[in-house]
Amino acid sequence: MTTHNHQTAPTQYVEAAGIRFAYRRFGKAGGVPLVFNQHYTGTMDYWDPAVTDGLAAHREVILFNNAGVASSSGEVPKSIDEMGANAIAFIRALGLSQVDVLGFSIGGMVAQEIAVQAPQLVHRLILMGTGMRGGVGIAQMTEAATAIFGASYDPPENLWLAVHFSPSAPSQAAGRAFLKRKHLRQEGRDPEVNDKVGPNQIVALGKYGERYDGVEDYLKRITQPTLIVQGHNDVIAPTVNSYTMQQTMPNAQLILYPDANHGSFYQYPQLFVAQAEQFLSWELQTNLSVEERLPFPTQQPN
Repeated sequence: MTTHNHQTAPTQYVEAAGIRFAYRRFGKAGGVPLVFNQHYTGTMDYWDPAVTDGLAAHREVILFNNAGVASSSGEVPKSIDEMGANAIAFIRALGLSQVDVLGFSIGGMVAQEIAVQAPQLVHRLILMGTGMRGGVGIAQMTEAATAIFGASYDPPENLWLAVHFSPSAPSQAAGRAFLKRKHLRQEGRDPEVNDKVGPNQIVALGKYGERYDGVEDYLKRITQPTLIVQGHNDVIAPTVNSYTMQQTMPNAQLILYPDANHGSFYQYPQLFVAQAEQFLSWELQTNLSVEERLPFPTQQPN
């Protein structure tokens, strides 16, 4: 077990594909590392420490900024597949032959690209608040998303209360708690992204969301065990996309959290960590019966 956590892990750098990637590693070393892929305009400091530290209790966690984001060099590519290729180059530059991959929002799309482009590299996938190629509301923002990102907030960071959480009082309270946790790291924080990041990512999303015959067929090639986590009403990456992904991917399961929006796992961090940890480790429980080894056993009615 390393002595570092989300708040104290030093930012390190590795070069690959002409890019100087910034990253942080912490948690329990020795198993399959879990690589995090971040959302639109997010940096390593936009992750919730309740999630990263929770998962790091049992495995090594790797956070990184993809090309052109915050403390990483280069420019943000204008396609998701190029972002995926860069992520693969980063993982291989660390000398890793197999990883679990977690992706949130646009990071979930990048995670899918990693699995498609380098299937032998990916052990398991966790996809949160995301969509697929040609998905609903991906090429063009939904009306709700346009209104959210077009509004003014005081303080500006309250934008994330609207993006990640539902309007209900309990969800907004969970959002305010998340924003406090987000700033627990005080030293060595990432710089905010520059003004080229958002527009380039929007262009990439436009290409990724284009509809054509057979656009979803690639999902059938993602055969790794996959956990899809979503809010019951994601207004940024509409929830219907997660259902379509689960129905199309051959080895995927879906969790929907109640009264939750885009950042559902930030609203339920302890529950998410427990379910994600069970998903990532259940195959190792070889001494259990088949029923006991099910990732999410259900309680039998009385």
